[in-house]
Amino acid sequence: MERNNEDVHNLDEPKVNYKGVKAMPFVVGNETFEKLGTTGTSSNLLVYLTDVFHMKNITATTLMNIFHGSTNFSTLFGAFLCDTYFGRYKTLGYASIASLLGMVVLTLTATIEKLHPPDCGKGSAGGPCLEPTPWQIAFLLFGLGLLVIGAGGIRPCNLAFGADQFNPNTASGKLGINSFFNWYYFTFTFAMMISLTIIVYVQTEVSWAWGLAIPAFLMFLSCALFFMGSWIYVKLEPDGSPFTSVMRVLMAAFKKRQLPLPDQQWPSLFNHIPPNSINSKLPCTDQFSFLDKAAIITPEDKFKSDGSAADPWTLCSTQQVEEVKCLVRVIPIWGAAIIYHVATTQQQTYVVFQALQSDRRLFFGNTHYFKIPAASYTIFTMIGLTIWIPFYDRILVPSLRRITAREGGITLLQKMGLGMGIAIVTMFISALVEQKRRNLALTQPLCEETGRRGSVSSMSALWLVPQLTLIGLSEAFTVIAQVEFYYKEFPENMRSIGGSLSFVGLALSNYLSGFMVTVVHRVSAGNWLPEDLNEGRLDYFYFLVSGLEAVNLGYFVLCSKWYKYKGSGSHGVDEMDFGKTEFEKTVVY
Repeated sequence: MERNNEDVHNLDEPKVNYKGVKAMPFVVGNETFEKLGTTGTSSNLLVYLTDVFHMKNITATTLMNIFHGSTNFSTLFGAFLCDTYFGRYKTLGYASIASLLGMVVLTLTATIEKLHPPDCGKGSAGGPCLEPTPWQIAFLLFGLGLLVIGAGGIRPCNLAFGADQFNPNTASGKLGINSFFNWYYFTFTFAMMISLTIIVYVQTEVSWAWGLAIPAFLMFLSCALFFMGSWIYVKLEPDGSPFTSVMRVLMAAFKKRQLPLPDQQWPSLFNHIPPNSINSKLPCTDQFSFLDKAAIITPEDKFKSDGSAADPWTLCSTQQVEEVKCLVRVIPIWGAAIIYHVATTQQQTYVVFQALQSDRRLFFGNTHYFKIPAASYTIFTMIGLTIWIPFYDRILVPSLRRITAREGGITLLQKMGLGMGIAIVTMFISALVEQKRRNLALTQPLCEETGRRGSVSSMSALWLVPQLTLIGLSEAFTVIAQVEFYYKEFPENMRSIGGSLSFVGLALSNYLSGFMVTVVHRVSAGNWLPEDLNEGRLDYFYFLVSGLEAVNLGYFVLCSKWYKYKGSGSHGVDEMDFGKTEFEKTVVY
């Protein structure tokens, strides 16, 4: 009877006219220009704040940590509005317009002289660089706020919206989904490389006004392409937020906290599963057993004609309880990932300042040279990541698969742990390179700077490339495995939360990074992280962060041994076959 009800339900559903490949020029074009615009604007903001707005390194670093943290944290709110009220199409539309307006505002801060402080020396002859006025800061923050709103709507929705255009129940639709994801990550890498080279060069060597106007124009093209394809898109209506289900389980378990659990839990608890549920059935687990009390049936509980609970806030099914357990089990792993991002954020932030006080000249012949912009050095992180991924996927994984008999060669948690171990080595190498840069700056300086920064080291900035490449290698293991881990371990109806969790973790890591820099700066009385790195001890800071990463790796190993994969009774071992079928089956929800 339950199967018949499901069939009737499916027959009653309106037929969706999937356009598939026909929608891809608009979707992929929108994705490409959007990433070019956003990354072109944000990748060099740290230098913009210090050079144009004359902010101190600590102030600019803290502001950027808050900005990046807010953009990532806003994705949780954006995912909630998307799933509950607006749907993906409207959310992307509103967010794209907000991002465009934010980029226009930032362009105006560089174009109009009254919207930024005067150049050093113009305010008073021979005087110091003038700080920005309160209303100049307010206008700048207004533009950054619009970018935060835009990111909050775009990041949790754009990937799923593109997949929505394909029918997940047909062979061509499944191939289309796979092809779209490949194009998605290609455009991301392409945008990062263009932004960290051409756009950053225009910003630092030509004009900040033009350098910020170009990303704004690219974002305009992104909006235009997005709305031009409105007639062809599949626009799924919001399906309700899974936050409600989580709160119901927690509330029901709290109300029944005094009740004892039955000896035979699974047969004695409420096991109703709705016929139209998109979630795969999960076995009962013994972890977090206090949540099982939400499924205890009492004489006061009433039921509807279809077998569901009359009051879902006092009685939840075991399926709902296990879904919430999946979320709770991920939290400790998520915490370790946050600390990992704190460490890598510190390294990627200060490597720009290191490059500014290193020899960035790339010689062609004896006299001609090209000066690489400081922010462009982070492109080596992307290069390291993109080179390693094909090698790992095509060569290393098949070899590991033959040894371990696992589909992925090693488990997701093992991948994350390996990446964290590489990050420790990376931070240690970064400290040694900084010692070399500082010693040469003090003993064999290249030149004397007239600004706030001290002498430039004669050490080539190319010495920063190995540590940046190792960061890319570390992220190829940890970050990619983390995203895949959240996707596979969350129930199908919580995938939006899983997608947001990655960004929220980045947000918290940005806030913690800013807090850590502030604490270290105050405790060391500014001796470790001054404006002039030559007068500080950035190498000590890197050693400190390396120790923090080592402690975090130990914590992660303990959590991994305790962790049970979804649908599996094993600790820290992935015995489930998460093939493409489950993914493709649940892309549209």
